[in-house]
Amino acid sequence: MSFSDVPTVSVDEVPETSAAAVLLDVREDDEWALGHAPGAVHIPLADVPARLEEIDIDAEVYVVCRQGGRSLGAVQYLNRIGYDAIQVNGGMVAWQKSGLPLVSDGDEPAKIY
Repeated sequence: MSFSDVPTVSVDEVPETSAAAVLLDVREDDEWALGHAPGAVHIPLADVPARLEEIDIDAEVYVVCRQGGRSLGAVQYLNRIGYDAIQVNGGMVAWQKSGLPLVSDGDEPAKIY
């Protein structure tokens, strides 16, 4: 599978999280804590293979990282093993630039950059 074979959507095309659509954030814990999309599922990229049971195989899985490198690998892996995974183009940087909602784990305002 090449980069051009990876299904990709813009941040504006990501549906609200639901039983049919999961937003999977594969960034590291410190990145997640600073800011993330409401309703996203957080599994750092290295942990995805060991935590597959946390990702609904029947849902469309929209995968996001900071800018797109890690999510590309996650989408390729998930699609190879039977998931319907889609890369979110531009990652959380594009998410914040588009003015989409962010939440944080701390007292500080949520931010990506």
